[in-house]
Amino acid sequence: MGELERKFDVKIESTEDKVKFPDALKENLKELGLMDEKGKLKLKGVSPKMLKRMKQEFVKCPVLKKDVQFVQCFVCPNFQSRVMGEVLCKGDPLK
Repeated sequence: MGELERKFDVKIESTEDKVKFPDALKENLKELGLMDEKGKLKLKGVSPKMLKRMKQEFVKCPVLKKDVQFVQCFVCPNFQSRVMGEVLCKGDPLK
């Protein structure tokens, strides 16, 4: 099995601050079926402990050219994998 084709390796950074999801992200997650009506995330294969950690992480997105929460990065079509503190990103333009 070869390496995944990607344009960017993006470092994952963390913050101790309480993070609030933007309304647009919440709507997107609900449409994808990854968040219930009460606002609770439901990501398959992600433990509650890992989910809590993911909520306090962010990446400097090379496609959007801004800091985005890791959960937003995780559901992005460009997301390929999380490996040793980095995200493998396809780098394709988003709609």
